[in-house]
Amino acid sequence: MNKCFFIGNLTRDPELRTIPSGDSVCSFTIAVNRNRRSSAEAGQPEADFIRVTAWRQLGENCAKFLAKGRKVCVVGPISVRTYQANDGTTRASLEVQADNVEFLSSRNDAEGAPAPAASVPAGSGYVQVDEEELPF
Repeated sequence: MNKCFFIGNLTRDPELRTIPSGDSVCSFTIAVNRNRRSSAEAGQPEADFIRVTAWRQLGENCAKFLAKGRKVCVVGPISVRTYQANDGTTRASLEVQADNVEFLSSRNDAEGAPAPAASVPAGSGYVQVDEEELPF
């Protein structure tokens, strides 16, 4: 079984295109941080860059709602693609054919603005609590 789960941030805005058959395909890359830190750059986590391809309606939704910096969870099979670089060397790239993409951050999170507070209808019996007051 080939099914992987990746959680990371988009490195650039997604690119949507239509192939000759009429299907939409969206491509983007996510940076997935590793737990260990690089000794060369103190404090900077190491990252793997994973190319993602989403087809049809899923791809259209990704292009519409995702942008650089947004956090996503991508689920799907992974494959390794090799290619010749301009300098003549052979390189490899990991690519995921997305079966599912979960948007983990809101539009405001990627722009650096605070997320709007959820409004609680009057008389609903719920009390709005500041997140800093929570014990966890």
